[in-house]
Amino acid sequence: MPTDTTATPPGLAAQARSLAEGHTTSADLVRACLERIEAAQPTVNAFRCIRAEEALAEAEDADRRLLAGERLPLLGVPVAVKDDTDVAGLPTRFGCRGDIPSATADGEAVRRLKAAGAVVVGKTNSCELGQWAFTEGPAFGATRNPWNLGHTPGGSSGGSAAAVAAGLVPAALGSDGAGSIRIPAAWTHLVGIKPQRGRVSVHPYTDCFEGLTVNGPLARTVADAALLLDAAAGPHQDERHHPAPVDASAAARRDPGRLRIALALRPPFTATRAPLHPDIRRAVTALAETLARLGHTVTEARPRYGLIGLGFLPRATAGIAAYADRHPDPTVLDPRTLGATRTGHRLAGRALRAARAREAAQHARIGALFRDYDVILAPTTAAPPPRIGAFDQLPGWRTDLTMAAACPYAWPWNVLGWPAVNVPAGLTPTGLPIGAQLLGPAATEPRLISLAAQLEADLRWHDRVPPAVA
Repeated sequence: MPTDTTATPPGLAAQARSLAEGHTTSADLVRACLERIEAAQPTVNAFRCIRAEEALAEAEDADRRLLAGERLPLLGVPVAVKDDTDVAGLPTRFGCRGDIPSATADGEAVRRLKAAGAVVVGKTNSCELGQWAFTEGPAFGATRNPWNLGHTPGGSSGGSAAAVAAGLVPAALGSDGAGSIRIPAAWTHLVGIKPQRGRVSVHPYTDCFEGLTVNGPLARTVADAALLLDAAAGPHQDERHHPAPVDASAAARRDPGRLRIALALRPPFTATRAPLHPDIRRAVTALAETLARLGHTVTEARPRYGLIGLGFLPRATAGIAAYADRHPDPTVLDPRTLGATRTGHRLAGRALRAARAREAAQHARIGALFRDYDVILAPTTAAPPPRIGAFDQLPGWRTDLTMAAACPYAWPWNVLGWPAVNVPAGLTPTGLPIGAQLLGPAATEPRLISLAAQLEADLRWHDRVPPAVA
């Protein structure tokens, strides 16, 4: 059964305040964080790399700076990042086996986190090249859901989600190319923000997965997710996308006003049967009723997705192929990865150019709904978290179809490049978390974050935490 929050460490903002006010030290926070990671690694298996010595040295330096009066948003606070993001001195394995060289420099998002004072304690597990809605593989085993160790936390940011849900770190950076922040956030009872394309840098890449993938935060509260987003936000000068800055933390403190909300329960076309699980339908409908009670106008509607999948497949497989082609020994990759790589090579020419060219028309068609609505409320997934091993030994096409049936709702917003926020929507009768998405048009993170914060204040989902991990 879920416990109360007395067993969980303070969140990101609380730790930052405690450090600034001199109530604790970074060395103590980081040491406790590393001890929790070590204790949970045999069961939850959230981390691929741990920076114990480096993190403790950085914590001691942060304490000296705090004592001298320096103040930064995250000075001395431990965080984690997903293992698709470069951290100097560590390999960026991205779920793969093989001899991967260590990164020589931090990726821009990590550089910005460190510039804000954060102490990166380690890198979290991801499935191979971020392709799947589970975090399992021969390179590292299975990352498990702290709410039920027999189930996946989702993917591909499953390690980051599991680390936050288990209380190992107060917040973590993930990435989202087809729901890879929002799906694990939904399945571990977290807030997960998929920002506007370009909001958080993907450097050293300029347009990751053909514009599908963005980096973003996972945390237990909206305020913590917003704080991490503000700290990590900002493009590298060489990247294609440079959206105007937003103040996510200010948005988390602001009333959203009365909004027109579209309840969208029907998924886009996926060429597979994707029935919405009744527990999820009930939870998302209950969330819609809560929004109505809070003063918003909620009406069921259906976005005109069209055949948006035609714009997704070439971009996704081309992105996989680009990563696989950089691997020093592609023969060690999963056969499903090699199959997706072959597809990506076949589609990398005219089909890929056409997919990118369709985006403006997709913005216009789907964005037409926002003439009448401010926000879309939709399920994040169609099913609760699957059991560990459910995808073992499946061929590529079966894996893709099974995932499409379980997770048909998230990926269109990656094609569009627009922001989305997963919010916890409750638990199934067996105690498995499920989530809902707040979706908006371009650059509307502040509106979505304000609405999520209002829901959180009413529902207090952060009061429910997983059972203690054995």
